[in-house]
Amino acid sequence: MNLDAYNIDPKLDLVLDRVVDVPPDRVWRAWTRPEQVVKWFTPPPWKTTHCEIDLHPGGKFLTVMGPPDGEAVTNVGCILEVVPNERLVWTDAMLPGFRPAPSPFFTAILLLEAHGAGTRYVAIARHADDATRAKHEEMGFHHGWGIALDQLVAHAKSL
Repeated sequence: MNLDAYNIDPKLDLVLDRVVDVPPDRVWRAWTRPEQVVKWFTPPPWKTTHCEIDLHPGGKFLTVMGPPDGEAVTNVGCILEVVPNERLVWTDAMLPGFRPAPSPFFTAILLLEAHGAGTRYVAIARHADDATRAKHEEMGFHHGWGIALDQLVAHAKSL
């Protein structure tokens, strides 16, 4: 996997890059099937209560998450690219059907590559400016996405 092709800018982008011990097809399944996403996507004590994925460019990527005793948060975005078992790209800068969104936050690039019997897993969160990147980092990007990946791995081993 050549990350140079993604022009990662540390002022604008956050990256989680790990090797996990499940094959790419299981990671892909966990990421692209709504009934799977709700089982691992959110670090506790939060939960993902609903997910919708229309897996094609222009399709919907929607999650509803919430704390145990608080208000649910709905995140909706538009899928930009789908390469099964290799790459999934979506953004909240657009709504499904490539409609502009009112308050964009980031674009996600998920890259998967076979690595022995496992997968090299790279998640890139791209932001429009350094303040938004810093906000996402302060919200716990590395810790939260790392916990979610651990949960994904545990779940994917059961598939």
